Amino acid sequence: MASSKLLVCTCIFHILFTTSSIIHAAPTNSKLFREYIGADGNNIRFSDVPINPNVDFHFILSFAIDYTNTASPTPTNGDFSAFWDTKNLSPSQVSSIKAHHPNVKVAMSLGGDTVNNHTVFFSPATISSWVRNAISSITRIVKENNLDGIDIDYEHFHADPNTFTECIGQLIFNLKQSKIVSFASIAPYDDNNVQPHYLALWSKYGHLIDYVNFQFYAYDKGTTIPQFLQHFETQTSNYKGGRVLVSFSTDASGGLKPKKGSLQPAACSKVKMAQLEAEKKHDKVVDEMLAILNAKAEASRLKEVEQEVGKDVDEEQ
Repeated sequence: MASSKLLVCTCIFHILFTTSSIIHAAPTNSKLFREYIGADGNNIRFSDVPINPNVDFHFILSFAIDYTNTASPTPTNGDFSAFWDTKNLSPSQVSSIKAHHPNVKVAMSLGGDTVNNHTVFFSPATISSWVRNAISSITRIVKENNLDGIDIDYEHFHADPNTFTECIGQLIFNLKQSKIVSFASIAPYDDNNVQPHYLALWSKYGHLIDYVNFQFYAYDKGTTIPQFLQHFETQTSNYKGGRVLVSFSTDASGGLKPKKGSLQPAACSKVKMAQLEAEKKHDKVVDEMLAILNAKAEASRLKEVEQEVGKDVDEEQ
C-alpha cells in the first residue's frame, strides 16, 4: 500500500503484449527497474539510489494528489498538486539525473494512501469536470518537472468502478494523444475494495496501460516462494496480456522479501520461465494473426485485379 512505498523496488520482468489501437502501450526494454521515491519526507535524493546503466530505470515521484494541502485536506476534483519532497526532488534535479543517466525516466504517481494523515479518496464531482481538471493540472506538473509518465495509485474510493474507469481511462488517453506522457502504469493490490476498480479500468483501457505495478508486498509477511508464485499467476491472469511487474519492498511491509538487495533467485528464475513461456505463446498468436491478415490482404488484391480485368473486357466489348 502507498504509505510503505518510499523504497519499493520493482523487478525487471514483464510480459509483452500488442494492440491494434493507434494510441497504445509503449514498447520497452525487457529489463526494467522502477522505484517509488519522495514520500514521507525522508530527504532521499535521486543520487542516493544506485542506477544500473544496463536496464531501463524509472523513478516514480510519490505523490501528486488532488487534495488541498491543509490540516483538514479536502478533494479538489482532479486539480493535482505535488506532495512529494519537492526540495530534494526538484525540477532541476529531475533534469540533472536524466542528463547524467540516459536510461532514466521519471514519472509521478497519482493518489496514494493519505495526505497529512487523512485518507485520500478518489472523489470526482463528475467525470467530465474531473478529467478536464486532471488534464490541465497534470500537463502543468509534467512540463514544470520534465516528467515522462504517470502512475495510478488510488487506494480508497468515493466513486464506483465505472466512474473510476472513465476518469482514469480518458485521462490516460488524452495525455498520450497529446504526447504529454509516453507511458502510464497502475498500482493495484489484492483487496476487495480496490481490485474491482482497477479490473474495470483494465477491461476497457488496458491497451493504454504500459505496466501493472502490482503491490505484491501488500500480501502477508512471511510469504513463501510457492505462495508468491501463486499470487503472481493469479494477478497475471487478472491483468491478462499486461506487463505485470514483480514488486518487493525493503521496509517492514509484507510479501516476499529480497535477499542481498534483489528478489530471491529461485522466485525470479521461476517467474522468468513462466514469462518466457507466455511470450512464446504470444509470439505464436501474433504469427497466426499476421498470417490471417496477409491472406486477407492477398485475397483483396486478387479481387481488385479481377475487377480491373473485368473492366477491361467490358471496355473492349
